[in-house]
Amino acid sequence: MKHTLNTAVLMLVIIGTGFSQVDKDKLALAINTADEANNEKLKAYIWKRKSDVSVDGQVKLTTITEFSFDDQGKLQAKLVDAESSVEQKRGIRGKMQQNAVEDKAEYVQKALELSVAYTFMTKGQLMDFFSKATVTESGETLEATAADVYVKGDKLTLLIDKKTNLYVKKTFSSLLGKDPVSGEINYEKFSSGINHGTTTVLDMPAQKMKINAVNQDYTQRVK
Repeated sequence: MKHTLNTAVLMLVIIGTGFSQVDKDKLALAINTADEANNEKLKAYIWKRKSDVSVDGQVKLTTITEFSFDDQGKLQAKLVDAESSVEQKRGIRGKMQQNAVEDKAEYVQKALELSVAYTFMTKGQLMDFFSKATVTESGETLEATAADVYVKGDKLTLLIDKKTNLYVKKTFSSLLGKDPVSGEINYEKFSSGINHGTTTVLDMPAQKMKINAVNQDYTQRVK
């Protein structure tokens, strides 16, 4: 009798696991389909991202990056401006200060590029994410969380609108070199229904740095 019960429990576990896997595969495909369709519409736009960089709680640098999709559908990012709020010194000290600003700007760009990797995921990356994700449901949203997404030890959580299968928010923790980075990406919709990233917040405690980035100036390409 005990053997029969154990066998029944084992079968339920196997069946449950099988259905769960199929459901997650279907969910990943549905989300990818919605995301790809949305991005096709987003390709008609060019936009800018304004990033305010704070060190020890004070804004020290502001960068402007322009985004667009190229003819192959790949997202392109171009730094168009970087302005320091630190008073410029003269002579050698001024040159050293300028070099420090440029180094900070490069570090900031790398951090923001990292956030873009979590923002725009390929079909393969999304399928791999859901294959090891824990999925929960609450009200009008689904939440999926998985670790070791891009690098060992990172973690990504997706909040998804159940009606549209589009993203509401993403939060992640990762590494930039050896520096820990945590981020939050928020989404909103245009009146046309196109989903787009609105704000990105990144924390980099090793640099005592925080980045508040806002996507703005969305304009349609001239055909």
